[in-house]
Amino acid sequence: MAELNETPRGSRIHIAFFGLRNAGKSTLVNAFTGQQIAIVSDVPGTTTDPVSKAMEILPLGPCLITDTAGLDDVGELGTMRVEKTLKVLEKTDIAVWVWGEGLLNADSTDFHELFLTECQKRGVVVIEYHRGDSVEELKKKIAAVKLEDKVPGLLDGLVEKGDRVVCVCPIDESAPKGRLILPQVQVIRECLDRHAICTVCQVDGLERLGGLENVKLVITDSQAFREVAQMLQTFQTSKSSELTSFSVLFARQKGDLAEFVKGLEAIKSLKDGDTVLVAEGCTHHRQCNDIGSVKIPKALAKLSGKKLKFEFASGSGFDLDCGGAPLLGEGVSNISLVVHCGGCMLTRREVLRRIALAKEFGIPIVNYGLVLAMASGIEIENLCI
Repeated sequence: MAELNETPRGSRIHIAFFGLRNAGKSTLVNAFTGQQIAIVSDVPGTTTDPVSKAMEILPLGPCLITDTAGLDDVGELGTMRVEKTLKVLEKTDIAVWVWGEGLLNADSTDFHELFLTECQKRGVVVIEYHRGDSVEELKKKIAAVKLEDKVPGLLDGLVEKGDRVVCVCPIDESAPKGRLILPQVQVIRECLDRHAICTVCQVDGLERLGGLENVKLVITDSQAFREVAQMLQTFQTSKSSELTSFSVLFARQKGDLAEFVKGLEAIKSLKDGDTVLVAEGCTHHRQCNDIGSVKIPKALAKLSGKKLKFEFASGSGFDLDCGGAPLLGEGVSNISLVVHCGGCMLTRREVLRRIALAKEFGIPIVNYGLVLAMASGIEIENLCI
């Protein structure tokens, strides 16, 4: 359970090490972290899958260090390893290119140039390291990096010191045993950081709060939108409390909320037989009443009035084949809409990249929370976003 006390990966700065096979990436990662997290060998291609380690680097703060396979890997398996390595770039903030001894030749220069091009496309900061250089100097260079993409707070512009906030956290069959889910925990923590007064309850607990007149914001699980909205109308006697959801708050923080709102309009244009991609940033066991595979399809069927087809992607599989069906890749034209989760397990860079990829292919993208609010009869102008 130790990982529950750590900063989530989606809130860490991602630092990844790249280069050719046998450049010394794994040796450097072990020296950098002070731990044997990567297997070291003279055999080319020893590192097959990305290997990550969480650590703190001051003044950057919580970071995630990732070792990758060589970009010059060969063969069918090698091609797959290179694809996985390049996928790491989607979430990388700082990339370290490792030059190995005796590897400075035409081939390595070509790979290096291609790598720099891919980093430039994504706005990734690149630091170069030559095998044998000082590891401590490398740490200083990384610590001195000023990242431009500052992640906004979950409650920026919504909650101030002394405000009352109610977090509605249903405990149902999908709730993890003995704890709250990560988005709920992070929102509660931010309330405390802002010195707001935070009350946590289940849906039926709203009736026993003794009035909501002084509550600034009610934050609910998206699946309880309808019930919570109805209770707010019933129990409020003065100035209305604003309503939002955990998913919408993460959409504000990690993504492009304006683009998600635009995506709502696309639901009205869906036709019978259209395919919708439902994408989640984490992987979990599907429950019988799962939000992604059950509730989102039901909500879209209700809103569109059409018989739709669905594909599902989770974790890092946003642009990979899912069940043999092409998703966001060469067969992207078969997707009419992307519905994405709040992205609490993803970095802001990764969510924005997914939105940009959808826009690149002309595919509307919308957020879980907005879809469920709309399906619950809540007008977007009445939602605190």
